[in-house]
Amino acid sequence: MKKVVFLFTILFSICAFAQEKTSDNKVFDSYRDTLRSICKKLYSSKNNSEKQKHNQTLLKTFELALTTNNSFDYTFDSLPDIKILLSPDKTFKLFNWSIENDDKTQEYFGFIQEKFIKINKTGLFKKTTSETIQLYQLIDKSKDIKKPENYVSDNKKWFGMWYYKIILKKSKSKTYYTLLGWDGNDKFSSKKIIDVLTFDYYGVPHFGADIFVMEKKYPKRVIFEYAATCTMSLKYNEHKDSIVFDHLAPTEPQLEGQYQYYCGDMSYDGFGFKNGNWNYGMDVNAVNEKDSKNKLYQDPRGIGSGRKESQLIVPARKKKKKK
Repeated sequence: MKKVVFLFTILFSICAFAQEKTSDNKVFDSYRDTLRSICKKLYSSKNNSEKQKHNQTLLKTFELALTTNNSFDYTFDSLPDIKILLSPDKTFKLFNWSIENDDKTQEYFGFIQEKFIKINKTGLFKKTTSETIQLYQLIDKSKDIKKPENYVSDNKKWFGMWYYKIILKKSKSKTYYTLLGWDGNDKFSSKKIIDVLTFDYYGVPHFGADIFVMEKKYPKRVIFEYAATCTMSLKYNEHKDSIVFDHLAPTEPQLEGQYQYYCGDMSYDGFGFKNGNWNYGMDVNAVNEKDSKNKLYQDPRGIGSGRKESQLIVPARKKKKKK
């Protein structure tokens, strides 16, 4: 009899859980369909005022959806205009999109939805933990940032871009989320960016960190600028545990420093993670990999190739539609 009661209890719990999940899915399916409809209106708009109106609706709807209970576990698929990234440790999601203005510049928008573990003290030596969801809107302040390669801020003063990859790295008690991103600069050039995201004690996100080591440079993020007519590869190589990218060079020697004329020169550079830092290395073999122990690392103070490293760029920036 006890076994029957136990089995009945288990089955009842499973059914109740399934019904709750089904109910949640219906709610979030409705949100997803609404978001998809708003995106369709947004990206078919013909002028700035229409785009801004629909984008405000999109922001408000996303905020409602992402602050609803159990929203973290919903995929929000079928939103092709929204980039959604789940961190490797599954502690936060990054929602990211952009809109193009009438003058062909571009603005970036997004949210970070964080699963935050809160520790509650219940006595002198006792404590309990509870899971809460925190939502942070990303507010693009790129136009006001004069030196983005050395800029560190929270979500309210974000150096906006379109993220497409999250790389998890830990050093002692610190956790770093390295972000690979793209930014349309203007009709002449584009940018690829290596950014860093960390969270403070209260769960507040911060962008930019002092973990990059280059020759005579220690930027908080790495920015590459290249010709709009060219493409640049910036990827994470899991096999080598390295960030590998095209080495950029001017198409003619006399064009050095004019980044609208920079393209890949068929060689590769990269960053390997060692001693808590991303360390710059030149002349990376990105094709013929050896084994997982062959991690990319070169001491930037000992580089002897004679070739100049890809440049860090600081100019005032404009934006265009991502490709």
